[in-house]
Amino acid sequence: MQFDLFFEIPQPPFLERSEQQAFADTLTEIEYADSLGFRCAWLVEHHFMRHYSHASKPELILAAAAQRTKNIRLGLGIIPLPYHHPIHVAERVATLDLLSNGRLEVGIGRGFSPEEYKAFGVEMAESRTLTTESLHILRQSFNCRPVTFHGKHFQLDQVDILPHPLQSPHPPLWSAAVSPDTYAWAAQENLGMLAGPFKPWFMVKHDIKKYLGAWNGTTPPRIGMTVGIICLPDRNRAKHLAKQALTWFYHELLKTTLPVLEKLYPSYEHFHELGRFRELIKLGIKLSVLETFGMVVVGDPADCIQQLRKFEVAGVTHILCAVGAGAIKTDITQESMRCIAEEVMPAFA
Repeated sequence: MQFDLFFEIPQPPFLERSEQQAFADTLTEIEYADSLGFRCAWLVEHHFMRHYSHASKPELILAAAAQRTKNIRLGLGIIPLPYHHPIHVAERVATLDLLSNGRLEVGIGRGFSPEEYKAFGVEMAESRTLTTESLHILRQSFNCRPVTFHGKHFQLDQVDILPHPLQSPHPPLWSAAVSPDTYAWAAQENLGMLAGPFKPWFMVKHDIKKYLGAWNGTTPPRIGMTVGIICLPDRNRAKHLAKQALTWFYHELLKTTLPVLEKLYPSYEHFHELGRFRELIKLGIKLSVLETFGMVVVGDPADCIQQLRKFEVAGVTHILCAVGAGAIKTDITQESMRCIAEEVMPAFA
């Protein structure tokens, strides 16, 4: 299991840091991660989510990171395809791949926010067909030949999309996966899978089985799992920090995603954990609940190794660490990154 990093660039009021400082901290942390041996740094794309995520233009952040790093890969996690014209997507993907000297990873998805869809003038009911057509055009652009495509949403005739990516045949492609159907679709499209942090582990574990069952690619499947994590030599200190930072992060996250999660519950009715999870979430977000349902990893290195093993056993190939979830000071984030790199990652080599 390989170790990546995951960044939302939140603005918790209790950190009292400016947006400029938050962006500077993120770039410093990615540069430090490069020296520690983390595989990839992923940036989300969210819009209009004050406090929770200010990462609305991840490609610009990754372009800056590309100039400050040498080995760490850089991930767009994810591009919500319905919000963008696929030509623009193909152009920025290729440009970033060139700027990073072939270190780009590309995650795609549909997005989940009704507010975002409304602001960008896109019908949410069209998200699946928009995503499918955009992915088709993106893949065609990698052939380094003019693109012709005629679909429901896009009409292209011999469009010469430039530049071309450095990696051959193209940067690795991943898909965000929320609903069980999306896991199967991602497998059928030979895409790596990125599981978000807001579903309890018993749900994601079920989804991974569905993904693996549908996989028909010629290469091994790639399964990424995002978790909030604080790992420090002192277990009690890690717990103390997590109680504020991770609880705040998941509270903000679930404010946006709980309606999505509730629509998924019928697919998991046969799991006995579902009833307990729903009742506990109604009572409020607590660290103990997040730990019980495998949504966070907190403790000393031995604790974290033990908690991470379940992901490895279930087939997760890449763990995306939201270290402190952007809600602790950068010096502590970097301390935890170092602890993970030196004490945890070797156990999974």
